[in-house]
Amino acid sequence: MDLGEIRQTFTAAATAFLDLAERVPVERYAEPGLGTWDLRALIGHTGRSLVTVTTYLQIRAAQVDAEDAADYFARVSRTVHGSARDAVHQRGIEAGVALGDDPVASLREARDEAEMALDLLEGADPVVETAAGGMRVSDYLPTRTFELTVHSLDIARATGLDFTPPAEALADTLALAGASALRLGLGVDVLLALTGRRPLPPGTSVVP
Repeated sequence: MDLGEIRQTFTAAATAFLDLAERVPVERYAEPGLGTWDLRALIGHTGRSLVTVTTYLQIRAAQVDAEDAADYFARVSRTVHGSARDAVHQRGIEAGVALGDDPVASLREARDEAEMALDLLEGADPVVETAAGGMRVSDYLPTRTFELTVHSLDIARATGLDFTPPAEALADTLALAGASALRLGLGVDVLLALTGRRPLPPGTSVVP
């Protein structure tokens, strides 16, 4: 799949997230979101999938370190623990606070800036610096589609709102989850769960 198609799927996932976020009243932001995050922190963390596109696309890397999106999650999973996990949690809280009094406007601005950063590539697919090291934009962008899709489902579950991810975003997210499971040695567990043979072990996740 070329960068143009990958971008279209990312844009669809971003639009779906923004449409969902618009349906969450600010008055509910203090309600439980995911884990110890409230809804404001969860929505703010999800919005970081837009912010990091803008940030990372400005920083060129000297080499490719993560060969694809599944490798990205495998590499991040090996580093996100202890104090690093606490830092991720804190960044979510800070991102929620940064949304301010008009969260949807802030999120739409972040989406527009991400799209502008992609426009500036003019079809090129450079190697950029990410949390997992150097990556092609075409390999990094699916990780953002994944985050937007999964966390939109988290938001919908926390709020009770109806939400169906765009078909192409859901398909790519499922494929990436399977590929990530293989990289993490969970391929057999996931396959047996998907075919109704046995449930996943408690706490199993294909992402950090």
